[in-house]
Amino acid sequence: MTHTEIVSFIWDVANLIRDSFKRGKYQDVMLPLTVLRRLDCVLAPTKEKVLARRAELKGRGLEDMDAQLKKASGFAFYNTSRYDFEHLLADAPELAANLRNYIVGFSDEMREVIERFDFDNTISKLDEAQLLYQVVERFGTLDLHPDVIDNATMGMIFEELIRKFNEALDENPGEHFTPRDVVHLMVELMLAGDEEVLSRVGTVRSVYDPCCGSGGMLMIAKQRILEGREEDGELLRPPINSGAEIHLFGQEVNPETWAVSKSDFFMKDPTGHDAGNIAFGSVLSNDRHADRRFDYLIANPPYGKDWKRDKDAVKAEHERGAAGRFGPGLPRISDGQTLFLLHLIARAKPPEESGTRIAIIMNGSPLFTGDAGSGESEIRRHILEHDLLEALIALPEQLFYNTGIGTYIWLLTNRKAPARAGKVQLIDATSFWSPLKKSLGDKRRDIPPEKAADILALLRGFQDGEKRTVPDDDGTEDVAVSRVFPATRFGFRKITVERPLQLNFQANEERIARLDDQRAFVNLVKSRKRGEAGELEVAEGQALQESIKAALETMPDTLYKDRETFAADLDEAMDGAEIKLRAPLRKAILKSLSERDETAEICRDAKGEPEPDPELRDTERVPLPDGDDPVDDDGLPESVQEFFEREVAPHAPDAWIDTTKRDRSDGHVGLVGYEINFNRYFYRFKPPRPLEEIEADIGAVGAEIVEMLREVARIPYGSES
Repeated sequence: MTHTEIVSFIWDVANLIRDSFKRGKYQDVMLPLTVLRRLDCVLAPTKEKVLARRAELKGRGLEDMDAQLKKASGFAFYNTSRYDFEHLLADAPELAANLRNYIVGFSDEMREVIERFDFDNTISKLDEAQLLYQVVERFGTLDLHPDVIDNATMGMIFEELIRKFNEALDENPGEHFTPRDVVHLMVELMLAGDEEVLSRVGTVRSVYDPCCGSGGMLMIAKQRILEGREEDGELLRPPINSGAEIHLFGQEVNPETWAVSKSDFFMKDPTGHDAGNIAFGSVLSNDRHADRRFDYLIANPPYGKDWKRDKDAVKAEHERGAAGRFGPGLPRISDGQTLFLLHLIARAKPPEESGTRIAIIMNGSPLFTGDAGSGESEIRRHILEHDLLEALIALPEQLFYNTGIGTYIWLLTNRKAPARAGKVQLIDATSFWSPLKKSLGDKRRDIPPEKAADILALLRGFQDGEKRTVPDDDGTEDVAVSRVFPATRFGFRKITVERPLQLNFQANEERIARLDDQRAFVNLVKSRKRGEAGELEVAEGQALQESIKAALETMPDTLYKDRETFAADLDEAMDGAEIKLRAPLRKAILKSLSERDETAEICRDAKGEPEPDPELRDTERVPLPDGDDPVDDDGLPESVQEFFEREVAPHAPDAWIDTTKRDRSDGHVGLVGYEINFNRYFYRFKPPRPLEEIEADIGAVGAEIVEMLREVARIPYGSES
């Protein structure tokens, strides 16, 4: 049976349980039983040997038999129950009790794995519904022994089942595993340039995935180094070093997925070392490998998933600054992708210890979300200013099973080749795909090996403007798919540009009436007191309102174009009416009696400086220069001053830069921000069709509609056609 046929066979269990289990609960039955059946098949050849060895050791009074029983089983786990699937089915009346006995018979490490499925509760539900025997019997007919279903195929079976479960649960698009074609590409990119070093005798390397899911990325990375890449029995890429020692590490927050990956690693590695390195829990709040640094890091974090459950721990670590993982900044609470990115950087080996390469896939949001000074921008800033980003690869859409959105592989390293220092390569691989013969959920495309090899060639070539022939509306077109820029190209300094406030003033009937919309004036007739005291305060407020309006009506109906002159006359009118105005009330009166006027005098503060007009306030993004950017005594960068004189001053001679808005890192005027508007660098102008062609098409459609209406008009009412 192929892996697809086995998945269909297992999924057919739904026909047995659909009346007793909701669609979203199918995984509670199918996943643990698939794992148990795989374990049963794996241990079958040594089952009797383990039982005999246990009896022998027990007869000799030995209590700690763990190491001996593992040796007898040939794996880092074993089962001491006398039951297996065959014997379980032979005693149908006691199946539930015997199945529990079978599970308890596993060694501690594997029993912990099975307990994560909460399978005991599922056994009770199946037994009560009188379905337990039928379900176990169906799984008992599957031969999942590694000689029949190899480890790679079994991994695909688990991942395909998880995909179907996620579809049944209508999970968030970020809740998916990564298709194998994408993983193979990520691994090739991550290892690119290291082939010679990895080929050395005695090579020992570590690979880490902080959200490892079913473990596919880790296992493919290890296989690529030790065994090469094989597909349909054909060796596509030879091993890099079959004698290397590769250690895998991971963490997973979903208990069922963790159990699948942990059990799978136990079966793939007889020593149990890799399985022992797969930790459970949320890596954001409980990093189980905090004391380690790794050679290679790879991840596909959930897209658009909030980090509320980890908020307290993440914020506490952020406040530790450089001592924590999240010092550079925190993204918005609704999307934690960049937290995983920072986590990977924090777990990288330093350059003096051979350094690290990182491959992480994310959607477009981390490229541009967040303005200058925001958490997302500060994270991008940290990466680019520390020269960690080697390349960004835009992938085709419709690659994933649960979402069709576009995605990007970020390739980072703290040991760039000298030629790449200070530079970032962008690769537009959105056209590097082939259609699937049959869609799998939202996945309608894949990246075949030859396309992946071409993407890898572009990375190795590191050429700005390198072209490929890609499909076009009119056939094909040669376009640039690789661009190389200095890291500063993605940075900017956001400055605030102010214009002076210019107002005229007039105490006429219309403007006086606006006072009724001013909060400070309206609050005069509000009171927090109760009873007579409150009524008295309201009455006093009403009297003051009337007095203020009366005093304003005594002022001349003159249009003032100087606030200072009008304010003096206003104060004189209030003094004459024996009214003492508090600052908020005075400000409200001036506001209601004013209107913007470009011909009026500039309003100035107590120091004689022009006051800014909030309605004319604007911001400008000044590109960061590639080289030095000296600042004057006021902290104003030369690039900002030149930009202002060139782009702003000619159009607004009275404008000025707000020098109080400063970057918190360098202290200079303007907030530094970074964003990568990927599509901008690969934009291709498409001229519109000639107007005559468009008009002809419109005419043709119009004629077709008219003819259809005529046909309708010829059909008698009530007739059939």
